[in-house]
Amino acid sequence: MASGYNKNVRKKPIGKMIFMGIFSIALYAVLLLKQNMITSYFGRGGMYAVLPIVTAFLFSFIHGSFTGDFWTVLGVEAKKKKEVK
Repeated sequence: MASGYNKNVRKKPIGKMIFMGIFSIALYAVLLLKQNMITSYFGRGGMYAVLPIVTAFLFSFIHGSFTGDFWTVLGVEAKKKKEVK
């Protein structure tokens, strides 16, 4: 066995974090730059009423993924619960 080898060491998701960060910034830029068009679609009613909900889920997923990877890269992880027998 190699002395520096550890199976429990995971690679940090730096690439994924950068991609999701850029994607998140792009979503916010489109939202702010095209807000008049987006507002007109969201206000139409009918089937268009689902668009704000889908948009909120999309922003939540992309931004949440970036944030989770950001904290992982920084080394901040949730505390593991110890199993009590």
